[in-house]
Parts: sequence; structure tokens; C-alpha cells
Amino acid sequence: MTSTPRHSEAAFETVIEHHLLGHGYVAVSRDGFNRARAIFPAVVLDFIRDTQPKEWAKLEALHGPNTGEQILTDLCKWMDANGSLATLRHGFKCYGRTLFVAFFKAAHELNPELEERYARNRLGLTRQLRFSTRSEKSLDVTLSVNGIPIATLELKNAMTGQTVEHARRQYKQDRDPREPIFEFKKRTLVHFAVDTDSVLMTTRLAGSATHFLPFNKGDGGGAGNPADPQGRSYRTAYLWEEVLARDSLLDLLARFLHLQGDEKRDEQGRKVKTEQMVFPRYHQLQAVRALVAAAKTEGPGHNYLVEHSAGSGKSNTIAWLTHRLASLHDEGNRRVYDSVIVVTDRVVLDQQLQDTIYQFEHKQGVVQKIDESSRQLAEALTSAVPIIITTLQKFPFVSHQLLKMAEERGEAGAGTLQTRRCAVVIDEAHSSQGGETATDLKEVLGGEALRKEAQKRATEEGREDLEELFRSMAKRGRQANLSFFAFTATPKHKTFAVFGRSGKPAHRYTMRQAIEEGFIFDVLKSYTTYATYFRLLKSCEDDPSVERKKAARALARFLKLHPHNIAQKTEVMVEHFHAVTRHKIGGRAKAMVVTGSRLEAVRYKQGFDKYIKGKGYPIKSLVAFSGAVQDDKLPDVAYTEVEMNCGLREKELPERFATAEYQVLLVAEKYQTGFDQPLLHTMYVDKRLAGIQAVQTLSRLNRIHPLKEDTFVLDFVNDREEIRAAFKTYYEGAEIGDEVEPTRLYAIKGELDAAGIYLDEEIARFCDVYFKPKQKQSPLDHQAMNAALDPAVSRFRARAEENPDEAELWRGKLQAFQNLYGFLSQVIPYQDSDLERLYVFVRHLMTKLPRRASGAAYEFDDEVKLEYYRLQKISEGSIALKEGEARKLDGPTEVGSGVLREQPVPLSQLIEVVNERFGTDFNQADQLFFDQIVEAAMGDDGLRRAAAVNPGDKFELLFKNVLERLFVDRMDQNEDIFVRFMNDVPFQKVVTTWMAEEAYRRLRANEDPPQNAAQPKLRLVEGSAKDRYVKCIPLVPLKAAAGAFSDPQHIADDDLDWVEIESGRRLHPGMFVAQVLGHSMEPDIEDGAYCLFAAPVTGSRQGRTVLVQLRDATDPETGHRYTVKRYQSEKTADDDSWRHTRIWLKPNNPAFAPIELEADDDGAVQVIAELIEVLGTAGPVR
Repeated sequence: MTSTPRHSEAAFETVIEHHLLGHGYVAVSRDGFNRARAIFPAVVLDFIRDTQPKEWAKLEALHGPNTGEQILTDLCKWMDANGSLATLRHGFKCYGRTLFVAFFKAAHELNPELEERYARNRLGLTRQLRFSTRSEKSLDVTLSVNGIPIATLELKNAMTGQTVEHARRQYKQDRDPREPIFEFKKRTLVHFAVDTDSVLMTTRLAGSATHFLPFNKGDGGGAGNPADPQGRSYRTAYLWEEVLARDSLLDLLARFLHLQGDEKRDEQGRKVKTEQMVFPRYHQLQAVRALVAAAKTEGPGHNYLVEHSAGSGKSNTIAWLTHRLASLHDEGNRRVYDSVIVVTDRVVLDQQLQDTIYQFEHKQGVVQKIDESSRQLAEALTSAVPIIITTLQKFPFVSHQLLKMAEERGEAGAGTLQTRRCAVVIDEAHSSQGGETATDLKEVLGGEALRKEAQKRATEEGREDLEELFRSMAKRGRQANLSFFAFTATPKHKTFAVFGRSGKPAHRYTMRQAIEEGFIFDVLKSYTTYATYFRLLKSCEDDPSVERKKAARALARFLKLHPHNIAQKTEVMVEHFHAVTRHKIGGRAKAMVVTGSRLEAVRYKQGFDKYIKGKGYPIKSLVAFSGAVQDDKLPDVAYTEVEMNCGLREKELPERFATAEYQVLLVAEKYQTGFDQPLLHTMYVDKRLAGIQAVQTLSRLNRIHPLKEDTFVLDFVNDREEIRAAFKTYYEGAEIGDEVEPTRLYAIKGELDAAGIYLDEEIARFCDVYFKPKQKQSPLDHQAMNAALDPAVSRFRARAEENPDEAELWRGKLQAFQNLYGFLSQVIPYQDSDLERLYVFVRHLMTKLPRRASGAAYEFDDEVKLEYYRLQKISEGSIALKEGEARKLDGPTEVGSGVLREQPVPLSQLIEVVNERFGTDFNQADQLFFDQIVEAAMGDDGLRRAAAVNPGDKFELLFKNVLERLFVDRMDQNEDIFVRFMNDVPFQKVVTTWMAEEAYRRLRANEDPPQNAAQPKLRLVEGSAKDRYVKCIPLVPLKAAAGAFSDPQHIADDDLDWVEIESGRRLHPGMFVAQVLGHSMEPDIEDGAYCLFAAPVTGSRQGRTVLVQLRDATDPETGHRYTVKRYQSEKTADDDSWRHTRIWLKPNNPAFAPIELEADDDGAVQVIAELIEVLGTAGPVR
């Protein structure tokens, strides 16, 4: 007898067989397989006879020796008609008797008979099963349940030169889907292609059209499988050790596999019904089981964050989890949750949940969708319906409905539910848990227990009359009877803080893994950016004074809506679509145009239709925007989406866009989230995108389609690095950053109190009315609450007239307190009722405070003209996500200041600012344009302290948070407000950096150095090759660093002195230390200070302190042809480029004059390096 070679597929089979037979499986001979019926008849009959003897006896009395044959005939007919999965779950009929071919575990262990039947299931393993009626082909491994084949495995071994791809090919080319064993849903339900490193899975064989999915665990955030940490087995051992284990496979059949029906339209617009058997992917199975196990152990009162990327199959994961939680019992066989509430806005999830759970339960009434009113929700909660699907917005009205229901019953109700244990499953948690509505959900579900807790707290404080106040406080924190299961692909800091554990999710499936496994496309792989270069000229004779910021917006709007700008970009987009996109995805590809405003969407729709008609191209477009848009040229003309789409109703748009009739969708703030259209191939972006909105908008392209091979983005506005940073945050899983300091809340409260705009007795008077018991509330309360607010409103109005800037800064502090308390009270159990009172008072006061007059609105159609315009491609190719570090999600920070009114400036000067801002360089006027915002930010105590103790790069991160908050009205809408700010201020990244540097410079200049502060020291070191630019950098004389102008000095590294510096900066080649002599840069650079420089200077030089070499001039202070000064320049357009007309090298010390150079070219000055940090006057030591 010959032994099996140890490296063959047969040896691989033996390993799997050995494990499964040792863990509950039995060997089933291939000789007992009926190829025509595709079952193991003897095993089926033995199981029925053994587990259901009464039914067998009754059938035997009818059929005698033909009983077995009759049972097999009826079984096979039933499976052919209803599918093997439904037959395994619910049994089949044989002459009026229900027979079962499998028994599954109950959710509890209270039925010993069922437990005993479950133990009798026979899970069989058959090697080399000859399955065909037409040939002797065989399957490597077949798994069966009580004689019914369920799963097949084709095994390959890399040691024999074959991989999982050979197994995939074998299924496609050598496994006829018409064979009885392979017919869809009638017998086998899942097929695995397996080698020692990877697993693929499919639930339907269809020849060459068979579609396999990866079934891997993931490795280091990406695709694949990790090596066994114990070094004992294959990378794919989890398949047979975990997934196909006896209890696991039976659980999969009972509670995971399901038949999913879908109705789609074909190319002719006809509705076509499709079916697919859904088998969970590994991460879905792992997530559901891990969450269920944690809930079973921990019970109610805990939160779980599930960070699953787009393409992860969240809908199915939520459906599986919801069904499991609804029937979950703990170790004592008690139900863990009375109800599971799914909070979602997705219609597709409603129907999917109902269909899926019906397949598991085979009974109606388990799931109720709340699609009518808050009354319907109140009734479902009162009745403890097992699974309730609703939107978040209905919860604030439930208490009122409960009171009405009690009145109708003739009872004295309190408007609260009986406290029940609930699991709340949240779809899209990053957007669903903001503001008061989320706390209303917790208040409603907290029920009587929350009311009793509030009573207890009120009694302890001696304020029984303010029970509602303490209930309002208690509802914000965690409830002992509520568990939250929050799903999101793009968590915010708040999402982590509220639902995560120590800043980590309970389960994660990354964007990187989804891309590498082919479930979504990498939308940054083909990314082309354009830049717009233009020049505006003042065309009116006078030069009116205008507010900088408002006029800047008006000028930006003037350019974006200018017919030439619209026409140029329309031509680029339409020609690209006609030449490239329309041929993609089998000629069915579609494109989306993302515009910056509703009026821009209107103009682009008009431009597209006109251009396409003129060219005679077979392209039709639709436009999507909300409401009516007033024409900016014609006062009596307005546009609506329905009219511009020739009467197509808003609800019909997604379905009609999916047909072959339409190819391009132009959008303004619509269809940028949650819109799944696999035929979407190209996106044209003419809107500022940042952070989470960039990820969500561009991800509309990532859905897969059988004919889709790639995607394409053409971006007219955004910086590639900003887009990369936005995606990088979520590429391998988001990480939580700096936490907010809880004690900061009291500091803000103290500053608000000190202003004297409201009085303690007014807050008390307001809260006495606001927190009345619900039974005592009346319409007259509205009058009393307004009366309590009005004195504070009057004081604020008086303050605003006396000192508008101070009033606006106080308003900013008020908003900051509201935002911070709204967030922190969900995370930290504050016990201070004064904070809750002030929060409620502030929330209502904010709505009554008079808004500062925003000044005149500007229209520059007659005063300004477009003199020069050029649209130029500046980059194309992939934006790589694997390199670099991801930006962490920092917590909210308090700003406490507002945007102050800018001083008027001449319109001509402002036009120069905007021209530069939209190009790639900045001039002197930019400093004036943003100066007021810098001043407002500098009023922040936190920034002042940060500038004193942080290096510039760390300060910029803190400054950016403050800058963003200057434009925020509510923290809960942070991303949306932030994006609007981005739309108003192009090239935000460059501007933020410049403003941060300016604020840092001014704050450091104003800050007296702390006494006895340790100055950064320079330490001379050997400078070994491995340490250079890692631990040390060269110390170079300033003259040597500058070099002779026409003959730069080349100094070998070995000839230099090397120093270690005390700085938090990461070192890199091009950095050096040099001593700067002279007083012209004081107070920033003292005479003799050692400074850190970096070469070359990248990006704009404007406003930066640089080391320069002069051609024809000298520094009047030192007499040298090199100097360290602040760089400013004036430029003008010259055909298709820019040229310098004047350069200033400016000292900081007003006692010295700037060096002014008039130049016809760039040769007057050579910028060598940029000042990074002043290290102090102390010389180097060893």
C-alpha cells in the first residue's frame, strides 16, 4: 500500500477530514450517494426514522415497504419546489405529515427534547464524491446534513503549483450548474475554493458567469489571512476549525443563510426579478457572533461601535444581528432584550429586514415598520413588538402620544413606558446621534426607571418640584436598560466617544480590505485635477469701499457663475464623457457632476443641454436640487428640479437615472450620500470637499458591477493632498485623537456668568416653567418662558450697540458652551444641575438673540469684468493611500470668539486678493484680507498658551480647530458648516497654514519668555551616517548655506559640523542650523540666534521668513549679498504665466527699512531656504 504524498491535495483533504471527524462529523461513503436525486438516501431515512418514530410509523401503516421511497420522492419534490434551505428549516409534507430533515438549536435551553433531537443531527463528510449522472468527475470534499449535501470544497495546494485560482477555474469550467447537486438553491448552498492561504466562496454556480467572493479573515487591515500565531496550521484553517464546525454550520443554516429577492430594471426599463442566496462573508459572521456573545455576557446597558466600510454588506449584517438580538437569551435562559429598535432612514433596509427575518421565523408580526406616525411608534413600544424599524425623528413626540393613549383609556398616565430592556441598532451612526433628538430616544426608552431615578435625585437635592430637570440630566448618559449597536463607515470623534470602548470599535472592516477584496473600487486610482487661473479687473470709474469677506464671496460667486467659466468646464466634462466615459461598463456608464450651489447646478444644466444639442451628442442629463432657485439675472424667473427635468418627479429620479435614457446627473447637495448606483463611473467635481464629506461624496463611485473595471474623477477645485488626507483617516480604520478637557466647561460658564447678560434668577424662573411636570404644562407657559428670556435679550442688544465685537465674542462663548455640554453630557455623568439649567436656558436664548447685521450684499456684474481665464490640467494619476500617517479624529474644542466685522477696503485691492487666492500664489493683500480673523482667533486664551509651549506644526493643528469653530453655529452640524466655510474660502489648506503661522508669530512675539525657561540647546555630535537627518543635522555658516549666487558652494557632508537639537520636529535632508546676526528681525530673531532652516522652499513664499541670496543688492544692515527676511511679492499675469513686478524683503523691526526690488524676471533674488524655528542664542556644546 502506497502512502499519500505529504504535499499533495489528498494530504490537504486528509488534514481537513481528520479535524472534522474528530469534532462531531461522521464519514459518509460516496457509494451511498444517489446522483439523480443528489442526496444520500439511507442517511436521510435513518435520520427521520430515528428522530420521528411516530410519524414514520403512521406513514408506514399507509405505505408499508414503500414508505422510504415515498418519503424520498416527496422530499426531493419539496426541495425542488421550495429549496433545500427552507426544507431544512421548516420540514416538508408527506401524505399530510410534516417531516423534518434537521433540528436546530433553540434560543434557550428550556426544551430538553429539542436539545436531544439537535444532538442527533448527522453532519457528514464525503471525500471524492462522484456527483454526475453523465461522468465520473468528483468533488474533493462534500459536507452534508442528515444526507442532504450542503457545501462543497475544491482544494488546491501551492506545493503542487496550484492555487485557489485553479479551484475557481475548476468550478467555472468543470462543474455543470445543471447537475442536480449544483442546481441553484435545490441542494448544495455554498461552494468553497480553498488553498492553504486563501478562500473564495460562491452560492451559485453559473459556468463562466460564476461570481466568487473572498472569504478571508483579513490581514493587518487589508486582504488575505494572517499566519497562524502558534505556527501549527494553515492560514485557512479557520474555515474548517471555525466556520464549518458542527455547531457553526448548523447555526449558519438556521440563522444566516437566506434567499434575497431583488427587483431591478433592465436596459429597456423593464422590471426584472432576481434571486441570490446570501451566505455571510467572514467579517459579517465574525461581527455578528462577537456582538451577540458580548451582549449575552454583559447584558443591557452597554454600547458597541461597528466600523464597517462601504461594500461591507451592512444591511445584511444589521438584519442578522437584529434577528439574533431579538431572540437572545442569557446563561440563565432569560431573554436579554424585550425589543430591538432599528433606527434607519433607508427604505431598502426596512423591506430587507422583514423579508430576511420572515425566512428565519416563518411567521408574521415579528417585525413592525413605523411608517405612519409617532402614535404608531408609541403603540409598538407599549406592545413590546420584538423588532421595530423607525426613524430617529419620531421619538420626541412619543411621550405626548403615551399621554393621549392613557387619556383615551381613562387612566392618569405619566407619559412614560414601562421600563423594558431594549437593543437599539443604529444605521449610519455618525449622522444619527446628534443633538436633542438622540437624547429623546434615550428618555423614551428609559421609561419608568428613568423617572424613578430622577425622583430620587430630585429628593436628594430637595427640589421635588424639578423632577423633570433631573430626568433631563439622567437621559443624556448611559441607561442600564439600553444597549446601542452603532454601525458606520465614517465615525466621528463623537461616535467613538459615545459608542466606542477606549476609543476602539467592537468590530472593524476597513476600506482598505474592502478595496483589496474587490467589494468596492478605489475611487482615487484615476484622479485628475484642474486649476483655474484668472484675473478680474475693476471696470467702474469709482472705487467703492466694501467688506472684505462678503465681497470676496461675491467675487468668487461672480467667477463661478461667469458664463465663460461655466462654458469652459462644461466643454471639458462633456467632451471627456463623450470620448471616454460613455464607452465604459459595456457602454452603460454614467457620470455625476457635483456643483457648489443650487444656482451653479441650474447654470450647468443649461450649459450641458446647450452644448450637447450643439454637438448632437447622444447624451441626456438630469439635475437634482431642493426647492426653487431664483435666477440671478431675471427677477421673476425661478427654477425647480421637476421643471428642469421635464416633469420627472423627485422620487422617480433615481430609478429613471438607472435606465439607458439618461447618462449624467448634476447635483447640488443631493445624492452625495446613500446613493448607490453601480453604473456610476465618472465624477466631475466643482465643489469644495473636505473631511468626511469628501469621502462620502467620492464614494458614490465605488460600487461594483460585473462590467465595471475602473472609475474616474475630474476635480476642478480640490487639492489632491487634502483628498488623500480625508480618505486616509478611514482607509485602515479611524483612530480617536485628543480628548476634550471636561473641566473646560466650567471655565466657559464662568466667562459667560461674568458678562452679566443673564442673571441666576432669570435662569431659575425659566427652568421652573420649562421643567414643570407634563400634567401641569399649559400653552400659557410659552409666555412665561419668553418673559424670562427677554431681559437677557435686551442686555445683549444694548451690549451689541455699545460694543458689537464684544457682544459677538460672548455669543461665540454661549454657542461653545451649548456644543460642549451637549457632547460631554453623553460621555461623562455630570451631577451638576446648574449646568443642565444653563444648557436649557442657553439653548432657548440663542434662538432669540438678535443676529448681527451682515452688511450689504454685493453684486459686481457691472463693477468687475473677467480679463483673463485659463483652465489647466495640473495632475493626474492615482492618489496613494498606503503611504503616510492618518489624521486622528480629535474631540471638540471651545473657541469662545466670533468673526468680527472687517474694516472696509477699496474694491480694487480686494480683487487682487481674490485673484491671488484662486491661483497658486499670494500677495501682500492676503494678509489684510484675513487679518481680522487672525485677530479674533488670537483672543483665545487656549491658543495663547499653546503658542507659548508648542512648536509651530503642533500649534497649527490646534489653530485649525479654532478657525473651523469660528464658522460653526452648532457643533452637531460641524461637518456641514465646515464644508460651507470651505466653499467660501478656496485653497483652505494654504490659507489655514498661512494664518496659523501669522498667529503663531504674533503670539510668540507678544509673549514674554518665561523666567528660567530652558532654551533649546545645540549639542555637537559625531554625525555618523546612520544618524544624519534622523537624529542630527548640519551646523552651517549662513554665508555657506546661501552660497555664491552664480557658483553655489558644494560642501561634503563629512566636512560639516553636526548637531542634535531640542525640537519636536521630524528631521529630513535639506534641514540645517545657521546663526543669524543683526537686529532687523527682532523680536522674532534675536541678534546671534541659531535658527533651523529647511531647503528647498515649496509652495507659496508669501509671508514666510526665508534665507535669500541677492544678485544686485545688499542687506543695508550687514552689507552681505544674503539676508534673512520676510518675503512679499507682487505679480502680474503674462500670457499663460505669472511674472514678478516687485519684491519686498521685510524686516520685523520697524527701525529697519525693507529691501525693495523691482524686477522684470525672477533673477533678482534666489530663495535658498525657509526659517522653521528659532532655537535661541545659546551656542552649541558637546
